[in-house]
Amino acid sequence: MNTLLKSIDAELVYNTILRIIPDVLAALAVLFGFWLLFRLTRKPARFVLEKANIHKNLIDLLIDNLYKFVLVVFAVIMAASQVGLNVGAMLAGIGVAGIALGFAAQDSLANSIAGFLIFWDKPFEVGDLISVAGEYGQVKEITLRSTRIRTLNNTFVVLPNKGVIDQVLVNHSKHGETRIEVPVGIAYKEHIPDARKVILEMVRGLEGVLQEPAPDVVVKQLGPSSVDLIVRVWIKNARYEMPIFYRVMEASKLALDAAGIQIPYHHLQLFIESIDDKIWEKAAQLSRLPSAGAIGRS
Repeated sequence: MNTLLKSIDAELVYNTILRIIPDVLAALAVLFGFWLLFRLTRKPARFVLEKANIHKNLIDLLIDNLYKFVLVVFAVIMAASQVGLNVGAMLAGIGVAGIALGFAAQDSLANSIAGFLIFWDKPFEVGDLISVAGEYGQVKEITLRSTRIRTLNNTFVVLPNKGVIDQVLVNHSKHGETRIEVPVGIAYKEHIPDARKVILEMVRGLEGVLQEPAPDVVVKQLGPSSVDLIVRVWIKNARYEMPIFYRVMEASKLALDAAGIQIPYHHLQLFIESIDDKIWEKAAQLSRLPSAGAIGRS
């Protein structure tokens, strides 16, 4: 009896193996086919994207992550169908899991989409100097989730990409040469051409200031207590924007001091055109009142 059972079990196993071997081989062939497809199409796809001037990081994301992931998903689903698994149930499960994951990672997904847009639109690249979200510094790294900059204080700031996209962003080094505007105020009694002359003589010799385009000084506005000037100079590299800004400001102050041109403090002048006679009478009465000390002695 035991021998019969063993023979039946062995025969059943043998037949089952013979029956599923073709399906397993077909599934393996599907997996191999998708692997071969990825290997054959990866380099041409990268070449096409590079010719389209797509950022390298975005190419890596599209080819080595997104494209590869899509092929793997399709390969697994088609291989599962070859061995008789319920593909419809698998797709439904993947869909539900994807929806749940999307709700759980809304912020990460938003940052990833923003990172994709940064790579695609290229408002800045690694090495550029930018101002965004109240921070100023050099871009050191751009990832799919965040942008990382190094400030002038040598601090490392990590900005979520969604915040970078939503903010007004200034790229100081996008087009090479940069103009710096330095505010300077002079008193109303001073002669503007004289102030312009002494400032320009000083700043033209400063290190880092380009001679072409030439520096200039313009009147920005007539302020409450000063004539507000703007000293405009051009520099070759935005990396030196802040050091040269401070250098020009100091040089302008020294030039005006040396020429005896006043840089006024903020002040307020009151002009009284007329005072009623009754006010003068009241003031005279107040002046005749005894002092507090005199009242105490009386």
